[in-house]
Amino acid sequence: MLSGNEAIALGAWEAGVAVGCGYPGTPSTEILEALIHYPDLYTEWSVNEKVALEVGLGACIAGGRALVTMKHVGVNVAADPLFTAAYTGVNAGLVVVTADDPSMHSSQNEQDNRHYAIAAKLPMFEPSTPADARQFTRWAFELSEGHDTPCFVRTTTRLSHSKGVVDDVDLTIKPAKHPVGVDQNPAKYVMIPGHARGRRLAVEARMGELARVVETHPANILERRGSVGVITSGVPYSYVREVLPDASVLKLGIVNPLPEQLIRDFAASVETLYVVEELDPIIETQVRAWGITCHGKDTFPTIGEFSPEVLRASLGLSVPASVPDGHIEVPPRLPGLCTGCPHGHVFDVLRERGLYVSGDIGCYSLGVLPPYRIMDTLVDMGASFTMAHGMDIVLAQAGQSHTERAHVSAVIGDSTFAHSGITGLLNAIWNKRDGLFVVLDNGTTAMTGAQENPMSGERMGHENSTHVDYTLLCRALGMPEENVAVVDGNNKALIAQTIDELAAKPGVKLLAAVGLCIMEAKDLSKSGKLEEKKAWRALELSAVCKGADRG
Repeated sequence: MLSGNEAIALGAWEAGVAVGCGYPGTPSTEILEALIHYPDLYTEWSVNEKVALEVGLGACIAGGRALVTMKHVGVNVAADPLFTAAYTGVNAGLVVVTADDPSMHSSQNEQDNRHYAIAAKLPMFEPSTPADARQFTRWAFELSEGHDTPCFVRTTTRLSHSKGVVDDVDLTIKPAKHPVGVDQNPAKYVMIPGHARGRRLAVEARMGELARVVETHPANILERRGSVGVITSGVPYSYVREVLPDASVLKLGIVNPLPEQLIRDFAASVETLYVVEELDPIIETQVRAWGITCHGKDTFPTIGEFSPEVLRASLGLSVPASVPDGHIEVPPRLPGLCTGCPHGHVFDVLRERGLYVSGDIGCYSLGVLPPYRIMDTLVDMGASFTMAHGMDIVLAQAGQSHTERAHVSAVIGDSTFAHSGITGLLNAIWNKRDGLFVVLDNGTTAMTGAQENPMSGERMGHENSTHVDYTLLCRALGMPEENVAVVDGNNKALIAQTIDELAAKPGVKLLAAVGLCIMEAKDLSKSGKLEEKKAWRALELSAVCKGADRG
């Protein structure tokens, strides 16, 4: 019994993957956390998704098969190298997992990343079950190497976290690896315009060949039963089989490119055709463009994830008596910070001073809810610093003094600071802005499950590593030393005193409130690493306090 994420890790190992990298983001996180336990491969949490994809691309050019994982919004960050990687192609296989989140269970937006496959001209597999996830990952590596292209595997939250039977698993095998050796071919990998024009033609030729391959690829499965036909893909396939057991179904395991002739033949064999797909009408739009009559978003919703109940309601079908009522009354309960979380002290101080707070992605996003109610914006990773920067520009243009503009602050977590906050900090310092920037450093990437990051002093697997020194970093970026402070995140009085002192100074200020995540502390205590981590973080704090004459 494996989850979809665990099955992808298994399939990647069986395919001979050499490198697995990504940035933690629900619902993709567990893929690398499962992959790390397999032998003869390397795994890492990269600083962000763009970096992860570039690491994977470099690995595949050197002859190592690479798996790169991220959630759907992470592909936005990785889009720059993604589109050009379609031109360069690969040496060893390169597979990118995009874990979409219909209904936004843990995300700031709901986007359908099948659009990325179309826009970047890359093939995309979409598994329906954990067994599919394992097999499709193996096929994705084969397709990648066979057609000189990066390849997408798209999952959704429901598949990522649900479990299913995966047969014939043999962990005693030694997977075959791609021969190691850097493919030195500037005309293929150096994307100056003269080379890129030639590779653009190669991309189009590749997509034409893939259009032929998908017509007979085993990932696309035809199930002939009745006169009602359904074209579907991904998790909705399971709902279709439950709600319409007598329908003929064309289950598309490859959603880009689509098999035109297979779809035409299937449509001609049924009397009524439905396209059942979560989120955007991507398959439906192409089917209609081919002149095929079908029902899609005229019947089914475009928002949120599907379920058997959603399909029954859309089709006007009653619920069978054999299906139990799944509705359970649950008292409303707002999410909140864990009791004892050091972030709460910073939130209290910010609220007491009535500051405007430009927020960011992570546990601290819960600051918008009671009892804190202190967060005023939240858009994407790293946007807290840069949006506060933009606010400062406009307020200064309106004639507000430094003291008046001091009511604008920004908060960001340690992992997010490493992901995309440092560039925003540099931009603000370089452009001579004003603002109080606060890093809430709890020593881990907490909301996605306590993964390591460059500020935590550990790399993947809790292996000891370097950590960033806030004071030295800020000084290197050009911030005066007196404008940076590192304090104990559990000392509310010191936090308040330091915020007041920093807010009175002109220019960009950075406060790092350092305190261990209490959930991670429990895990560290089990592994015997808690005292070690507490010791070096205490040493870091004492060194900073001594240098700042704080005692």
